[in-house]
Amino acid sequence: MMLTDTSTELRSAEPGLLLRAVKWFMARTTPVFPHDAAGFHKRMAGRPLPKDAPMPVSFRRDFLVGTWEAEGHPVVTIHPKSGPGAWHMLYFHGGGFVQPMFKAHWPLVAAMVNYCGISITVPLYPVVPEAPHAAQDAMADAVFAKLAETIDPATIILNGDSAGAHMALCLALRLARKGSGPQPGKLALFAPWLDLTLADPGIAAVEPHDIMLKIGTLRACGDMVAGGRDPADAEVSPLYTSAEELALLPPTRIWTGRHDIFIVDSRTFMGKLRAAGVDAKLYEYEAAPHVFMAITPTREAKDVFGLMKAFLNA
Repeated sequence: MMLTDTSTELRSAEPGLLLRAVKWFMARTTPVFPHDAAGFHKRMAGRPLPKDAPMPVSFRRDFLVGTWEAEGHPVVTIHPKSGPGAWHMLYFHGGGFVQPMFKAHWPLVAAMVNYCGISITVPLYPVVPEAPHAAQDAMADAVFAKLAETIDPATIILNGDSAGAHMALCLALRLARKGSGPQPGKLALFAPWLDLTLADPGIAAVEPHDIMLKIGTLRACGDMVAGGRDPADAEVSPLYTSAEELALLPPTRIWTGRHDIFIVDSRTFMGKLRAAGVDAKLYEYEAAPHVFMAITPTREAKDVFGLMKAFLNA
């Protein structure tokens, strides 16, 4: 382990063998997102309505599972077999705001329940462009409000990966701006998408190493998500949130790989959080790809889950 400064820690100086093998395989399969803007628009044009990957049948054997609705869309709540955990995570899956719940997200949820002993609620939110981005935020607000009716909000941790981390962060900011009402106790972000425009020129140096994400594709996606709004506005690109508003956030932890183009903005955002006085820390993993913690058997993913547990128990 290498401590680089008080706010950023390099947890893994080189990728483990399993992570290397998975990256090799991923680089040779069809990418989740096309590698250019034209391909992205072609993929999105006239597509059938995306469907969320179904929850594995084994979940009802291994956990206590409840299903409900918010804003007309399904929500799944998962508890350890022993009953509700001391902490309750509200988790938003990634997918660029335009993809539904992936099959790989369910094992990630299961791993966090098992490693951390927590309950997790997963909103299966509508996706852009079939629904506006505002509908995703409305569902996030509704789910948090419903949870806070029966759970001490101070024991709710907001979490998500990629675009889902963006949703978790923006929910925390909306709640903080209200100044009254329930507030989450903690915030955890896996490889957050913080700037829809990817404006930092330093991102170009990381792009050749990222086997999943490309700048042009994400800018095209970001324009679609913004839906007529300025994609560089803080409302949709939380990297540009004012220091005054950032100071209202709860203790925050960010995890990301060094072969993930989002790491550049994560570092910038960490600096802003610390300058605003937020209890915040960034954990980095050498050569790890985007949302590497979803590759749950790797030592890197297990390290993330251990840090998450420690963060909750602190």
